[in-house]
Amino acid sequence: MIPKSSILVVDDTPDNLILMSELLKDYYKIKVANSGEKALKIAQSSTPPDLILLDVMMPDIDGYEVCKQLKANAQTRHIPIIFLTAKSDVTDETKGLELGATDYITKPINPAIVMARVKTHLDMKMMQDFLRNQNNFLESEIEKRTREVAAIQDVTIHAMASLAETRDNDTGNHIRRTQNYVRLLAQKLRHHSRFSHFLDDDKIIEILFKSAPLHDIGKVGIPDNILLKPGRFEPEEFEIMKTHPALGRSAILHAEYELGIEVPFLKYAKEIAYAHQEKWDGSGYPLGLAGDNIPISARLMAIADVYDALISRRVYKEGMPHEKAVQIIVDGRGNHFDPDMVDAFLELQNDFKAVAEKYADSDEDLARKAEYLKNASK
Repeated sequence: MIPKSSILVVDDTPDNLILMSELLKDYYKIKVANSGEKALKIAQSSTPPDLILLDVMMPDIDGYEVCKQLKANAQTRHIPIIFLTAKSDVTDETKGLELGATDYITKPINPAIVMARVKTHLDMKMMQDFLRNQNNFLESEIEKRTREVAAIQDVTIHAMASLAETRDNDTGNHIRRTQNYVRLLAQKLRHHSRFSHFLDDDKIIEILFKSAPLHDIGKVGIPDNILLKPGRFEPEEFEIMKTHPALGRSAILHAEYELGIEVPFLKYAKEIAYAHQEKWDGSGYPLGLAGDNIPISARLMAIADVYDALISRRVYKEGMPHEKAVQIIVDGRGNHFDPDMVDAFLELQNDFKAVAEKYADSDEDLARKAEYLKNASK
């Protein structure tokens, strides 16, 4: 049996303590405090509450000061605080939220609203505690388990990338090919005067290699009737398709938000997902960035992605010959692609071709994808 969550109700008015206790006691373990001082002692005890309902106006230490002290203490900063007060001015609510409270409910209370918000914030705290414990564990073990952590990162990225891959016309080999193209280009340009400040670092190149598979994660948010369409998009369909970079970035940001930290190895995944459809001349999307305003990571991905889209076999089409694909990349020099990156690509074109051949889609790969598309369209 799952133990009940505990709630600390803080109010200097006895009737209010009784009212809240009666409302919550059948669902939660209730602790009460009739002053800010007592509230701090209970919260900082060996059995702190899971959530605090906190009055603002109290004679000794007001609710704002209690909240401030709790949020400044590492032991109590993660306890969600809901202000429960008659102070209904917007500036009062803003002050409470700026101090770190998770919610603000004005009196007289609506019991249904109080119960719903209490449940919501307890559920959120349970998930945050779980994620925080997992993160703390990883941090404490990082020195002796570096390889395991790296493996977890790889699995996370490939799991997310595979989710996107199952929803479109590409096979899993598209992921392998494009990440290898990105690494080839990055290694070629690592000593180039325009790129060495960023690329002359083995760790950065490895992160780019690992992050590349997430470039199309946003496609999970595109409707099947558009994503799986074999021919050209109608204008309104293309506008929807153009939202996938923003959807991809949002998905990665949401994953970081749930963890409660910014994850370094996902930084470049966000750049790649968001900006790989931008063009050197500013005609791309979603922001219309141009030139060096486009992240280097995304510029590398743009060449890798376009080349692979051209040469790859699909369920509905044969791949383009390597030579023709190379010419299209060259034709895009200075308008679609960074000119220096195109020059590097030309020098590496045989290596690109070798990667394409090594990870080519087999008839079996395409048959499996065709079967998936057939089932998805039903």
